Amino acid sequence: MNRIEISKDVALSRLVYGMWRIADDTDTSPAHVRAKIDACLEQGITTMDQADIYGGYGAEAVLGVALKEDPSLRERIEIVSKCGIVAPMGRHSDKRVKHYDTSRAYIEQAVETSLRDMGTEYLDLLLIHRPDPMMDHRETGAALDALVASGKVRSVGVSNFRPWDVELLESAMETPLSTNQIEISLKELSPFTNGDLAYHQRRGIPLMAWSPLGGGDLMTGQGPVAERLDAIAKAQGVDRAAVAVAFLLAHPAGILPVLGTNNVERIAKISDALKVSLDRQDWYTLYEAGLGTEVP
Repeated sequence: MNRIEISKDVALSRLVYGMWRIADDTDTSPAHVRAKIDACLEQGITTMDQADIYGGYGAEAVLGVALKEDPSLRERIEIVSKCGIVAPMGRHSDKRVKHYDTSRAYIEQAVETSLRDMGTEYLDLLLIHRPDPMMDHRETGAALDALVASGKVRSVGVSNFRPWDVELLESAMETPLSTNQIEISLKELSPFTNGDLAYHQRRGIPLMAWSPLGGGDLMTGQGPVAERLDAIAKAQGVDRAAVAVAFLLAHPAGILPVLGTNNVERIAKISDALKVSLDRQDWYTLYEAGLGTEVP
């Protein structure tokens, strides 16, 4: 599987396994978690996407138990984590209101907790999870620079940031931001025209795409998008999910789709997206269906 270099020290697999539901599975045993990771590795998917808030602040510990059982596994994968969302649950159950915290103290404590929960000495990539209207970009930037300098984090980026948010934070940093994880799919096409994709493509910053299957709707929904996905899927011997992901892979910006499922059989089919070939007209057939109208 192709890899995308996001910094001089870090490359990610083109397809990323999203672990936001891993703590919600009926089976969170180390053996079952390991089965999911092994299913990824067999396809060349080495990048695991986490966040401190996933699973009510419990998903990282679920992964950590599996990693602690086989420490050698850590060197075979890249771990992405995110921080900055504070919700009144789990370790933050005493908080009065959901909010964002991008202060240096919060970021540093979040990283220490993630490292402890996952039993690792470093994160390959740390993302600020959401733009914070209260962000002091100098303080946040200094915290991220210090984490990279310490070796606790190998690269840093953001999630759900708009171009101006990226530029504000980066203006106070020595370390370049490596990626931005945003929502992109046939259900969320706005990044193709609102400047998000163009900005990152111009700067050579790879985008990670969360919810590339539209929260599952692209797998189960009906209508023009489903019909066109099914037609291409049937012709190429894959399922419609593979075609929906291939739609993103075909874009020249080098998008990295983040796919999450607890079903090991479905995990084993994630790389089917790489088998799909879309020419320009195929791509626009899907894009048109997603828009609900032909392009102007």
